[in-house]
Amino acid sequence: MLKQQPNNRTAPAAPSELQSDLNERGFRPASPRGRHRTLIEPRRGWQALNLRELWRFRELLFFLVWRDVKIRYKQTVLGAAWAIIQPVMTMVVFTVFFGKLGGMAQHATTAYPVFVYAALLPWTFFAAAVSLAGVSLIGSTHLVSKVYFPRLLIPLASVGGSVLDFGISFVVMIGLMLAYGTTPTLGFTLVPVFALGTVLAAVGVGTLLSALVVAYRDFRYVITFLVQLLMFASPVAYPLDIIPPRWQLLYCLNPVAGLISGFRSALLGEPFRWDCIGASLCTTLAVLAAGLYYFRRVERRFADII
Repeated sequence: MLKQQPNNRTAPAAPSELQSDLNERGFRPASPRGRHRTLIEPRRGWQALNLRELWRFRELLFFLVWRDVKIRYKQTVLGAAWAIIQPVMTMVVFTVFFGKLGGMAQHATTAYPVFVYAALLPWTFFAAAVSLAGVSLIGSTHLVSKVYFPRLLIPLASVGGSVLDFGISFVVMIGLMLAYGTTPTLGFTLVPVFALGTVLAAVGVGTLLSALVVAYRDFRYVITFLVQLLMFASPVAYPLDIIPPRWQLLYCLNPVAGLISGFRSALLGEPFRWDCIGASLCTTLAVLAAGLYYFRRVERRFADII
């Protein structure tokens, strides 16, 4: 007669390495009445912005940037030449209507085409980056809903793709300066600083809008209106000095107003308006912090509502 062996099997305990790894990732074990469970909780505060994780996925970021560039110029006749045509044609239109007919050429310290194009460089980059980043998440539904990776990489890739267009357009700026005899000054060394500030402004606004578009789809129509409004509220076709002094500080709360003015001054050797530049930089940092915080706060719901 066979004897039934007693079942003395117990659940294996978790290894110490696994437990320490869970603690580092923000997992908290709980033991209600003898049973062990693992509660998964999001990181709180600025720990939610995991820079180490973003660095670990840097190769994916480069791939997404290259994907966006290829999609943008796929099956086009002129290809990357559109990065030059758009600011150049805008410069021609502004020169005719604002410079000749509107009388803005008399307020420029140098040839009006160079004056306008120096401001169109950062503005065209900012407008394109914000427009692409704002709709980037809903355009990558197949990735967001199926594969895990830091969702912040998607709007960052849209901004990164616009940096390439900015570099191509900058070559035309050098040609214009040579054609009109504009000599670079020592302030030319500050061009990378203002370019970086414009990138941060685009990341902040684009990230915030991308998260809002996922939750509220009508925000994608707000992007077009917002970009058009900011263009006329920025010193692109006119100098900053044309704004009345009592309104200039309020005007420079526009995150790109001071950056465009500083970028133009660095290229053309004009005096820097550090008060306006400082106000715009403060607004840029505030928008960047708000955009990243809101994005990370609602990120875990993207896959459910997208």
